[in-house]
Amino acid sequence: MLGGDLLAAAERAGHEPVGWDLPEVDVTDAAGTRAAVEALRPDAVVNCAAWTDVDGAEEHEARATEINGAGAGHVAAAAAAAGALVVQLSTDYSFDGTAREPYTESSPVSPLGAYGRSKLAGEVAVAEAAAPGFAIVRSAWLFGAHGRNFVDTMLRLGAERDEVSVVDDQIGCPTYTGHLAPALVEIAERRLTGVLHVAGGGSCSWHDLAVATFERAGTDCVVKRWTTAELGRPAPRPAYSVLRTERDDAPRLPDWQEGLNAHLAARRALA
Repeated sequence: MLGGDLLAAAERAGHEPVGWDLPEVDVTDAAGTRAAVEALRPDAVVNCAAWTDVDGAEEHEARATEINGAGAGHVAAAAAAAGALVVQLSTDYSFDGTAREPYTESSPVSPLGAYGRSKLAGEVAVAEAAAPGFAIVRSAWLFGAHGRNFVDTMLRLGAERDEVSVVDDQIGCPTYTGHLAPALVEIAERRLTGVLHVAGGGSCSWHDLAVATFERAGTDCVVKRWTTAELGRPAPRPAYSVLRTERDDAPRLPDWQEGLNAHLAARRALA
């Protein structure tokens, strides 16, 4: 989802992007990853590869960490050896969600579950392997036209049911990949380094996002309020994971509502 939008954004910006996926490159294979990057000699490497199954990570934390932790380190080491900047994607799950004001780059990290721990391990591995030539970009609640996501799931369920139940006690920053991808290109172009928070502006709950999705799509579906406890998922989720940047040089994304409108328009164009 993000990788596809990133390739398109890089092309629009006049670059010559190369996209790798399995089985071409496996980030858990250090030697293979290094050989691929050295052969290409890129200016920047953006690592979108990840274990993204939050609940599955609770049962398979070692595998999730192999990909999100060690794998990220392999990509960073390969980029550093080739003289390239590495841009590593990370997550709001680096935080425990107990704050009552937005998390910034200097906020203490404290992941609640296995997925967050695996992504934080990747942040550490990247910093160790590629310092100072790295950017760690934390984002959140991604949705886009080319992959499974919450917005599209709601649209599918809304077409099948008269009502759905959605949690209203998790607050975050929905982020449209069509907005995030150009920001990643900008980070690579400007050679920004260190940790950056880049997420959709504003904040809302999953319930709010579902209601807004149905309203904008013209879908007649009632959204009932649910709690995280009632949902009963294996992995703990941060109750409040709003991201903001304290850096003057960090890209700013449009509000999440603008991202939602753009996503729905992209869906209509694809249809």
